[in-house]
Amino acid sequence: MTEVAERTVTVASKVGLHARPAALVAKTAAAQSVEVTIAKDGGTPVAASSVLNLMTLGAAHGDTVVIAAQGDGAEEAVEAVAAVVARDLDG
Repeated sequence: MTEVAERTVTVASKVGLHARPAALVAKTAAAQSVEVTIAKDGGTPVAASSVLNLMTLGAAHGDTVVIAAQGDGAEEAVEAVAAVVARDLDG
């Protein structure tokens, strides 16, 4: 059976998932062994490894996003990306 993981996280960066935070999230997502998606709560999921996708998501500070992945290593991939989104990356 395919491993499926999903986690809801609040965006911690004051600028939201824009510019530098988006680049860090995309880099983390691209480093995973499975494709990781991200969506605003109730929105359409996009590839978390794309800076452009993350910036067009329009996720602002305090917004809730859903991070998901499936396949071997999905849980670890979701945790890795969630940890970056939940951290204040503005510093």
